[in-house]
Amino acid sequence: MEVMQVLHMNGGMGETSYANNSLLQKKVIMMTRPITEAAVTALFSATNTTFQAGLAIADLGCSSGPNTLFAMSEIITIMIDVCKATNHEMPEFRVFLNDLPGNDFNTIFGSLLPRFKEKLSEQMKSKYGASATLPCFFNGVPGSFYGRLFARESLHLIHSSYSLMWLSQVPRGLEGNKGNIYMARSSPPKVLRAYFEQFQRDFSTFLECRGQELVVGGRMVLTLLGRRSDDPSSKECCYIWELLAIALNEMVSEGLIEEEKLDSFNIPQYTPSPKEVRLEVQKQGPFSIDCLEVSEVNWNSLMNWSILDTNSNSNIVLKDGGYNLARCMRAVAEPLLIDHFGK
Repeated sequence: MEVMQVLHMNGGMGETSYANNSLLQKKVIMMTRPITEAAVTALFSATNTTFQAGLAIADLGCSSGPNTLFAMSEIITIMIDVCKATNHEMPEFRVFLNDLPGNDFNTIFGSLLPRFKEKLSEQMKSKYGASATLPCFFNGVPGSFYGRLFARESLHLIHSSYSLMWLSQVPRGLEGNKGNIYMARSSPPKVLRAYFEQFQRDFSTFLECRGQELVVGGRMVLTLLGRRSDDPSSKECCYIWELLAIALNEMVSEGLIEEEKLDSFNIPQYTPSPKEVRLEVQKQGPFSIDCLEVSEVNWNSLMNWSILDTNSNSNIVLKDGGYNLARCMRAVAEPLLIDHFGK
């Protein structure tokens, strides 16, 4: 599996799209707002500059759909408030939206961005008067964040949410993980080690690249799926993939897919513990950690209302949390499944 070519969320605005099945990810962006506020405040204090050349923000792993611009809306709103509170001159904003080439950039720039700019303009006028404007320039940057994406010392703030748990490639050495598609209780120790070592390589590379691209005093706010446990095969991070593995194994028994195909399919993801994240950051000299928190999201309460459609008269599925969760997983995993098993 060539992860860079295959990994992307379901595009468009349809029923199974990521855009319509990503309320969990939006909830996480809202939960981390206090951390983002602290990072923005520290940025304005640390750089001690008027941002005359503009303030550059990058969203790495932006995906497609409302969440892409919701994250930027939160960040820009915070920056506007900080500028007003500190009497700081409003800078021009240069926003870079990054994801792999397969991401649905057309939906972002074709249908979502124009309305977003209108809302930003309305917000500026309500805060600063009818004549106020907000120069804000958006750019798409297709490519892997496990490599350099921007010029040296060109970014002030880097944001990434629900992306860094994805690996640059499926780890090597996963032979013997029969019947599984990810780390599981039954996985041999060498499989767990292979996943961890791939995470170490990828996260180290990510930090090295970002260390070159950020200005001195720049900030990063990174949110990723993780775990509290030291056990990488614990239920808190592996259970959802175990359920998918059960379904695929049943399809093998029914003759719908080949067993060899299942045995060669592995999810390119790793959900680290806080200790593992801290260790990699400490290895990279340019960075220090201002805040490292572990938060939990109640999937059940969220999934029971996640797909509420005000334009639909169907209320039956809205109370079925399992069905809604399956739709969310489909929006994330379907491109990987189609590439490997066929449509």
